Amino acid sequence: MIEQRKRQTIIRPRAIFIGFCLAVLICAVTPFNNVYRNATPLGGGYFPLAPFYLLFWLTIITAVLRKFFKAKTFLTGAELIFTWGLMVLVSGIAYTGFARTFFINLTAPFYFSTFENRWSTIIQPLLPANLFPQDAAAIDMLYNGIENGQDMGFFQLVSQIPWMTWLLPFLSWGVFVIAGYFLLLCMVHMVSRQAMENERMNFPLLIVPKMLQKALDDKKLSRFFGNRFLLIGLSLPICLHLLNGLNFYFPSVPQINTLVLAGPYFPKQGVLAGFIKLKLYFYPAFIGFAFLASKQVSFSFWFFYILGAFMTGVLAIAGLSFPASELGTTFGPTLSNPEETQMIGAFIVFAIFLVWLARFHFKEVMVHAFTPTRSGNHPNLMEDKIIFWGSGVGFMALVGWFLFHGISLGQAVLLIIFFVLFTMVAVRVICQGGITYFTLTVAPLDAINTIFGLKIFSSLAVTLGSICQKVMFVDLRESVAPSILHFLRINNRVKGPQMIFITIFIAMVLCLFVSAVAMIVLCYKYGIRELQLDWATRTTVSVYNNIIPVIQNQIEQGDSIKYFALAGAVIMGILVTCYHRFYWWPLHPIGYLMLYSSAMKILWLSFFIGWLFNALCMRYGGITLFKKMRFFFVGLIMGDFLMGGTWALIGFFTEYGYQVLPI
Repeated sequence: MIEQRKRQTIIRPRAIFIGFCLAVLICAVTPFNNVYRNATPLGGGYFPLAPFYLLFWLTIITAVLRKFFKAKTFLTGAELIFTWGLMVLVSGIAYTGFARTFFINLTAPFYFSTFENRWSTIIQPLLPANLFPQDAAAIDMLYNGIENGQDMGFFQLVSQIPWMTWLLPFLSWGVFVIAGYFLLLCMVHMVSRQAMENERMNFPLLIVPKMLQKALDDKKLSRFFGNRFLLIGLSLPICLHLLNGLNFYFPSVPQINTLVLAGPYFPKQGVLAGFIKLKLYFYPAFIGFAFLASKQVSFSFWFFYILGAFMTGVLAIAGLSFPASELGTTFGPTLSNPEETQMIGAFIVFAIFLVWLARFHFKEVMVHAFTPTRSGNHPNLMEDKIIFWGSGVGFMALVGWFLFHGISLGQAVLLIIFFVLFTMVAVRVICQGGITYFTLTVAPLDAINTIFGLKIFSSLAVTLGSICQKVMFVDLRESVAPSILHFLRINNRVKGPQMIFITIFIAMVLCLFVSAVAMIVLCYKYGIRELQLDWATRTTVSVYNNIIPVIQNQIEQGDSIKYFALAGAVIMGILVTCYHRFYWWPLHPIGYLMLYSSAMKILWLSFFIGWLFNALCMRYGGITLFKKMRFFFVGLIMGDFLMGGTWALIGFFTEYGYQVLPI
């Protein structure tokens, strides 16, 4: 049994207050910046722009105040990283994590209903009245905006919004989302000690904030920023985005292209046919994160992506390339080819592997859960009780929510299990791999369809399950679950773990409300049709379009899908066995999980470059050179995000904004 480290760090109320204020501010501003201005996302991904930008300047301000008021400490490094973690935790709620698609999810079956798609006769009768707005005029105003709304002041606009139409849907969906957040909080908390202490997992996305924290607490901030490798790394993205940003506003200024379309250089037929859509994205920050990740992980990401593209051509030549019609009805965000369903088997086997790795930890948690508090003296006893029984409460709350809305017990349990399974696997991929931008290839419902078939679900279960999946469990670009693990990691020495648990939950609930209000105000002011919500609208409409054939025709998948899913399970079984048994094994299983993820289309080159420099440093310079070069790649990250924040501020006051990071 690994003894828990003593928690000695104290977070003062001022840090909690500042963290909450900044988190709320980010959630309030993000919809306007991202959806209306279409500027660099403030809260996108798992290393969001706004929190780091604020952390950087708060660190500078704190150091200056410390210099002038030597007897007082405004904020410690631990408190600053606490506020940063709180902002990261909730920043995604205001965009893809919730608000970006939520109102479209609730109104699409009414606003986009036509005689041809038959939504009014097939889907609408299945929708529980308490979950969806029933006022057609309120829905129409949401898409077209309140008349003269753009000229109204804030308070006048708010008074014109039909809040009573949304009150019951807000409350009903609020129960679902909050119960889901509570369940994820407990489950991530349950696995956190296994990841941090038993496996000593690397967290690449936390390295830069922790370096800032250490430099501030050790009073070596000036030495940190004076490091010549750091300054060289900073200068590259600053020059790059200064030039390209000026070109965005003044086209006469030359630019440096950061995207190369390599697809036209490959033949459309033959072994290399899978590379015809290959793109080379150059993002300095992502190269930095790839360098900071373990060499095995960064190698696996780009290797499997290239292997996947190569195998596309091989399958075509071998006559094993099946038509897309074999997929039947799908709910995956980017699922387009039958071979991509390998990820169904791969996700399930990897989840089983994670449970097996943590079997002794889970046994300890269960023993603590049933041990009387007075008779136990283990330091984690109370904490394990809370997370174990909390997980049960959260799970039963979601089951009760589904039962209340007419879904049977077995169907509800199956949906929740697969929702959580895919999310928890994504947590491992993101946190261990240093993935700032993650997308699922297959959705939980796709896995259920392949294994059990959707015939086991009623029409209501298919409809409501698809909507719930879209609301919270399929667009994992900004899920709260990985950010919870990051927050627990940076605060693992903080005194009072119960305080951390309560702080996380309150922050998520508060920012859920703020994000919903900010988005609905924005929609009624400008109208969804005038906002940058094409992706959200298209993907949501496709969900409802996919429900129709399942309900009406019971369209089934082709046999090849089961074979591909089985192949994915076998391949993942081999990978996890070799990874666990052979220390020299070069491939990490999480690389295979990203094989067909659309995120790797953007990230693969960054991981290749980061891995290459990592390997060269360790081979020819050892740990000494690695430590020096680490500052260079940290500079790349900081430079990219500092320029992103600066251009985001400029874009906030102009009609359009230059985008430093991918949307």
